[in-house]
Amino acid sequence: MKNEDNSKQVLLSVLGVAILVVAVVGVSFAAFSFSKTGQVTNTITTGTISMSYSEPQNGITLTNALPMNDETGKALEGENNTFDFTVTATISGSGDTTINYAITAVTTPGTSLTDDYVKVYLTNMNGSADTEILEPTVVSSLPKTSSDDSGATDGQYILESGTFDATTTNSYRLRMWVADNFSVGQSSETYTLKVNVYGAADAQ
Repeated sequence: MKNEDNSKQVLLSVLGVAILVVAVVGVSFAAFSFSKTGQVTNTITTGTISMSYSEPQNGITLTNALPMNDETGKALEGENNTFDFTVTATISGSGDTTINYAITAVTTPGTSLTDDYVKVYLTNMNGSADTEILEPTVVSSLPKTSSDDSGATDGQYILESGTFDATTTNSYRLRMWVADNFSVGQSSETYTLKVNVYGAADAQ
């Protein structure tokens, strides 16, 4: 009888250990499974930016232009003296999207006048006001793009940069003239500046 009781106790002990092992393994598996599952909501926001202009090409050219002071340059009007363009940022998608943008300029092949003797002046033409954005500045002293957030190609001159946080349309006017410290020579001088606009949605 004693041996039979001992056998039952051993059997019960073995069953108890087996049940405990199964329970521990089950809990471990459940914990492991839970740590690998879940629900994550991924939000994708988008934005676009575009530039439009009325001239045949997106730039402005000086040919045999005479040097002038800043006050005269700032008052330039009319064809071949100004370049008008519009930048539109469209915000779409969900979330607080912003668009990082840059308005840049690059010289084109065939330009003979150097960047040290050309000045640019950028204004905002929204509404009736002609608001200064960039004061008369020698092109060579403008900052250049370098791996910025707008996606602009490196090495371009920056006329303006910033962020849009809502659907926006801005109208700009670029004036350009030969600086008054340039000595006019005998040869013909040409300078062409091409204007670009870049924009990229900011990561959320």
